[in-house]
Amino acid sequence: MKKIALSLGILATVLANAQSIKTNIDLVNVKDDKVAVTMEFPKMKSGNVKFHFPKTVPGTYSVDDYGRFIEGIKFFDNKGRELAYTKVDDNSYALKNAQFLSKVTYLVNDSFDDELNTEKHKAVFSPSGTDIEAGKVFLINTHGFIGYIDDMQDVPYQLVIQKPADFYGTTALVDQDKSEATDTFTLANYAKVTDSPLMYTKPDYITFNAGGMDLVLGVYSPTGKYKAADFKTNLEKMVVAQKKFLGDMNTNKKYAIMLYLSGGEGPQIKGFGALEHHESTSVVLPEAMPKEAIDQTITDVVSHEFFHTVNPLKTHSEEIHYFNYADPKMSQHLWMYEGGTEYFANLFQIQEGLINKDEFLKRIGEKITNSKNYDDTMPFTVMSKNVLVEPYKDQYRNVYEKGALLAMCMDIELRKLSNGEMGYRDMIRKLSQRFGENKPFKDDKLIDELVTVTGYPQVKDFYNKYIAGNQPTPYADYLNQVGVEITKQETPPIFWFIKDPNQTGFNEKNNTFIFDENSPLSPFAKSIGFKITDEIYAIDGKTIDVKNIQAFINYTKTIKEGQPVTVTVLRKNGDKTDKIELKGKAILDKLTMETLKYKANPTPAEQKLQDQWLTGKK
Repeated sequence: MKKIALSLGILATVLANAQSIKTNIDLVNVKDDKVAVTMEFPKMKSGNVKFHFPKTVPGTYSVDDYGRFIEGIKFFDNKGRELAYTKVDDNSYALKNAQFLSKVTYLVNDSFDDELNTEKHKAVFSPSGTDIEAGKVFLINTHGFIGYIDDMQDVPYQLVIQKPADFYGTTALVDQDKSEATDTFTLANYAKVTDSPLMYTKPDYITFNAGGMDLVLGVYSPTGKYKAADFKTNLEKMVVAQKKFLGDMNTNKKYAIMLYLSGGEGPQIKGFGALEHHESTSVVLPEAMPKEAIDQTITDVVSHEFFHTVNPLKTHSEEIHYFNYADPKMSQHLWMYEGGTEYFANLFQIQEGLINKDEFLKRIGEKITNSKNYDDTMPFTVMSKNVLVEPYKDQYRNVYEKGALLAMCMDIELRKLSNGEMGYRDMIRKLSQRFGENKPFKDDKLIDELVTVTGYPQVKDFYNKYIAGNQPTPYADYLNQVGVEITKQETPPIFWFIKDPNQTGFNEKNNTFIFDENSPLSPFAKSIGFKITDEIYAIDGKTIDVKNIQAFINYTKTIKEGQPVTVTVLRKNGDKTDKIELKGKAILDKLTMETLKYKANPTPAEQKLQDQWLTGKK
């Protein structure tokens, strides 16, 4: 019986492989920063098919056109003869004789080298991008390397990575061969392919168990400044707190974190942050950050991505469950997917003792201030549904500000209605129990489902006013219910190029200031024709010295309203960079800061609700 069972097992494996799409990524024979990919297909059932690379992927909410990084594509039949095809657009290829298709080959360029050139296309967000540096590191967000055929997205993929023998691949996937030269993985379908990033570099990783979950943290530090072990203590503390906060909402038994630190002589990138997956997250941060800042960012940003394992990765609408990579249809509910997740990423820290109540309140205050840089009357559901196009995509970052605040206000609303027995976390738990990873809800029926799981029709009133409606959310009223008051104070006028100076970055290669592409421009920047992709080289002839940046900043503080100012910028012009001067009269931006503080003498009801809110206890 054992022998028969073994033979049947072998036969099943052979049959499975025969019906899978075998994909080979060659990290050994890299030429001109390009990686060769070969995909071999089972026999086609249709003569006419389309082969695609993703236009966008879940979690990014932007049009990235990953097919533009592909070159030299060729389609072959089983006798090695090339098949004719038509290139439909950057991402898609049409074949008329696909019944003879055997394999496709192509080269992949990385997105990191293209990130600062945004003249023709907005940069790919670094954690969802790709990096190819032979002998150093390969950041493989699989959606940037592997394509798919229409109607074959549910066919299994066998992924084979040819790697340098001294390289280690950080991933949540399980290697199925023992060779030092290759890693082999089996993935159920294309969605699982795009859900499985990998980072290959010389070994620097740690593995440990926290909260009953096995973790692997792999680190790439170009100058060797940091090691994976440097971040273990903070990461372990964070994960234990998260698992406790989520309780039975999280069922992960393993999780992989790929921490890519940019710097040294590597590519100049600016899209710092992270991208979530079911069992992993890819994180990109500057190596120049102090360790304490990286630890805090891991707590804030990686925790956000881990909370996505609940929402939307395991509780989501049909738009996400049946995601269309070529022509994506977006959900209305970024307020919950991103906003609610960002709220969790802050709420768990106060409820599990990682920050104190004053720090928590400070963060809420900053989100209220930041949210005022966006259109407060734009319905969040409309923005979310249309986030890939103007004018809605410019409002996207508000999901981390107003989106989190909407979740907070709904939390307070639920706690008041239930006398502290139910909060936002309880609602999401009930929703995840009602639906789940393989059972999506209908996008336009979510609010009805929330009323069902909470039992409170008032939740629908809140939703219709502040999430689907155009009424600004009355934060002061909700915070007052938990014993918090808001005081307003006008800050001294400032001179700068974006509304929030904290979203300013630095390009070490050019000694220039650069800006987050989603940052709203200041009135002065708009008046002189400044573009968000411009790099600040000098002001009034004063250039930036990396060793004495403060002197440059101090000069900007001396600029008076109406004073003539000449700004020298570096501006991309096709394949070259122009140095141009922009002139105008200074406009100082006056900001109203709102400070939150706990009431000195809250009512008993306010104090009770505050305690329940900050502790999560009933």
